[in-house]
Amino acid sequence: MTERVVVTQGTYITSAVKPEQYPEKRRAEIVFTGRSNVGKSSLINSLTRRNQLARVSRQPGKTQTINFFEVGLKIDGEEARRDFYLVDLPGYGYARTGKATRQTWQSFIREYLLRSRDIRFVCQLIDSRHEPMTSDVETFRWLVENGLPVLVIATKTDKVGKNVLTGNLAAIRRSLGVPELDVLPYSSVKSEGRSELLDAIATALIEYGQQE
Repeated sequence: MTERVVVTQGTYITSAVKPEQYPEKRRAEIVFTGRSNVGKSSLINSLTRRNQLARVSRQPGKTQTINFFEVGLKIDGEEARRDFYLVDLPGYGYARTGKATRQTWQSFIREYLLRSRDIRFVCQLIDSRHEPMTSDVETFRWLVENGLPVLVIATKTDKVGKNVLTGNLAAIRRSLGVPELDVLPYSSVKSEGRSELLDAIATALIEYGQQE
């Protein structure tokens, strides 16, 4: 079966903690955020099929900068490749991170999210094995209140049974306060949810291109 969207390249571009360090060339940006150890790096590597693109660490809170990756997509029916920035934010809610460090992270992350004109949507990753934590709910509400489109992705779905997953997805919707919210189940191990996420990104890139 031919895939509608194929990732043709994925390259690390730069890390930033202030605007002057952002990439000079503007591109559409798809942002990934989530609690530390939610499986963000594994999902990024699964999505791009570049096993070492994002570093997977057993130590939560390892990512301490905003990391920009350039990813190329070939969309079925289009001749030209579409490139975008996949933006990996530091994980939030890690209890062993010092308060001063957390406040610094929050400051430069919020500055980026409020400043960028090229963010198409934010992928907020939530562990499908548990109900969302307070930091998940607070982050979701902050994003929505500031007009940032959010795609909630339930990670590690291969670690729970189908019936349990159904109940946990309902719990995520309930905790976030949006009963009709679409939540995308994703397994980095099995690549389940990958095609759906790539389709969402491709649609966003096409819309972005029409606005240029």
